[in-house]
Parts: sequence; C-alpha cells; structure tokens
Amino acid sequence: MASAAAAPGRPHMAGCYPYRIAARRGDLTLIWRPGGDDAADELVVDEAGRLLAFHDLKTLQEYCDRNGCELVREGEGTLDLGVVRRWVEHPGLGPVPAGLLLDAWNFFEDLSHSLKADPPLPSQGPIHDSAYEKIFGVGALEPTAGEGAWTAEETAAVRELLRAGLDLWEQAVHRSSTG
Repeated sequence: MASAAAAPGRPHMAGCYPYRIAARRGDLTLIWRPGGDDAADELVVDEAGRLLAFHDLKTLQEYCDRNGCELVREGEGTLDLGVVRRWVEHPGLGPVPAGLLLDAWNFFEDLSHSLKADPPLPSQGPIHDSAYEKIFGVGALEPTAGEGAWTAEETAAVRELLRAGLDLWEQAVHRSSTG
C-alpha cells in the first residue's frame, strides 16, 4: 500500500477514520480507510511500510492536514485488545462479547494485508468460515446455544487466529512510525 502522503501527481486521500486501539502499551490511534470497489479495507502505513500510530488526536489531525487527508471523526471506534488477549490466553476467565472478537478478527485481517505481513495470519478454511458465520448469531460463545454455538474446533481456530493477530499487532507497534 502506498503512503498516505499526497505526492505530486497523487490524489489526496479522502475518508480517513481514526481507529483507537487500547492495548498493553497504551492507547494508540491509527488511520483506517475503507476499501473502494473490491479493494480491501486498510490501515495507513508510512513510506517504509510501518504502521502509522498516533498518541493523541491533535497529532493525528496535524498529520492529516499536512498530507491532504480528510479526517472523519463520526462513529469513531475503539478496540480493546486487552480483553481479546485475556480471552485468547485465559479462556476460563469468563465471557467476552462476540462483537469484540469479530472486531478484532476484522482488524487483524486489515492489519495483516496493510503491512503485507510475513508471515500473514494463519490460512483460513471451512472451520473459520463456520465460526465467522456463527458469530453473527445469538450465543456463538454460549455452549447452550445449540447448533449456533462454536464447536471446540471452531473456538480453537479462532483463538489461534487472534493469537497470531495479537503477535502481529505487537510487532507492528514495535516497528511503528508514531506521532
């Protein structure tokens, strides 16, 4: 993915959304952009391919102003990776909202292809597809949900995927270009 910088001959970026990540290292705000047509959603990286991360909205706004980005501040999201990490590492500590796991799953997908991660997230197959579909139903994480609940195999596959995503996030933050 190209940098957010508006170089001569390159159109200005529009529709940049702040996306706050709450994690062990403290809160950081990233720039998320929805993909157009068939393009994937993405997080903005710098010229060296490092994730752009900001400690405060003022610095983020200054970056956007310098680089021709329109910062859209409506519906700002926050993803609490601490809760996701607890669910991945300590499954018996209690329930977690299925929507949070879905948000983390989607975030890690966006992060993986934005960074052109090597290795990428684990390859996904029918088990992941089934778990992903069930997450939209009521009670995917509740054993009493019958056929709508995740199987042990689906739960393990999601945990593996989210664990890899958390590792990718830690690597990205360590190498990030922060403002």
